[in-house]
Amino acid sequence: MKFFAASQSADADTWADAFAVDGVFHDPIGEPPIVGRPAIREFIVSVLPNFSPFLGLTPREAHTVGNSVAVCWSGAAVTTTGTPVNWSGINVYDLDDDGLIHEARAYFNRAIFQAQLDR
Repeated sequence: MKFFAASQSADADTWADAFAVDGVFHDPIGEPPIVGRPAIREFIVSVLPNFSPFLGLTPREAHTVGNSVAVCWSGAAVTTTGTPVNWSGINVYDLDDDGLIHEARAYFNRAIFQAQLDR
């Protein structure tokens, strides 16, 4: 939940802190993974200025098995030029023993997301 709450408040530090120090973020699957909390924070910091506001990701449904959680979510933001952007997907999280994200795999259609930015 820390991951989602931090996305909704556009808090890059707290968002990155949801990951283990050596966490891995595939955003989305198919892109090169972002490895390590500092790199994940840098990635988040690079994305947020493109939106005003970045409304974040809202979890819709979650399924947990052991230390793995699959979450259906929807995202919303407004570009700095006023274009609304909406997207959705599923993230699969593997958590460590402290409840931090060891690996996050995001499944969403980047082309649909990008097409909204290109309007």
